[in-house]
Amino acid sequence: MRRTARVLAGTALAVAAAAPAHAVGTGRLDVYPSTVAPGGQVSVNTAACGDAGAATGDAGAVGAGTFMLAPSAHDGEAIGQFRVPPSAQPGTYEIVARCAVGDRQVTGDLVVALSAAHEQVQPRGSVKTGVGGGLGPDPVQTAAGVAALAVAAAGGTWLLHRRARGDGI
Repeated sequence: MRRTARVLAGTALAVAAAAPAHAVGTGRLDVYPSTVAPGGQVSVNTAACGDAGAATGDAGAVGAGTFMLAPSAHDGEAIGQFRVPPSAQPGTYEIVARCAVGDRQVTGDLVVALSAAHEQVQPRGSVKTGVGGGLGPDPVQTAAGVAALAVAAAGGTWLLHRRARGDGI
C-alpha cells in the first residue's frame, strides 16, 4: 500500500514539474459577431499570445486581407478588427491569427450571410389559402358580392317581419 502511494505521489510530482509555470491563453480566436452581412465590421480577440499580446490576423479567406491584433486592456488579450468586403459571398470562413512571439497560431470561424442573424425579416404579401380575401383583385366581383349579401339580409329581415306579424311564410 505504501509503495503504491509513493508511485502515485512521484507521478503527480513529475506531471506538475512538466507543466509550464504560466499557462498561455485559451488557444482560440473569438470572432464578434460570429455572423455578419457583407460590408460589416468584425472584431477578433485571443488570449493565446500571452502577455506579449501582439499578433497578425489573416482574413484573406473572406477577402479582407491581413490585419493587426494589439494588446488590449484585458489581461494578456490581443484584439483586432477588419471589415468584410461588400462583395463577400455567403459561407463560413476561417480567420487565422499568428502570435508575434512563440509562433503560435489560433483560428476562429466567421459566417457571412446575406442578412445578419440579428436582423429580422418582415413578411410581405398575402397568404394563398384558396379562400379569397375581403377585397379581391377585381372590384366588380367585390361589388357583386356585397350586393348579394345586402339582398340576402333584406330578404331575411322581410321574412322575419312577416312571421312576427303572423302573415306566415
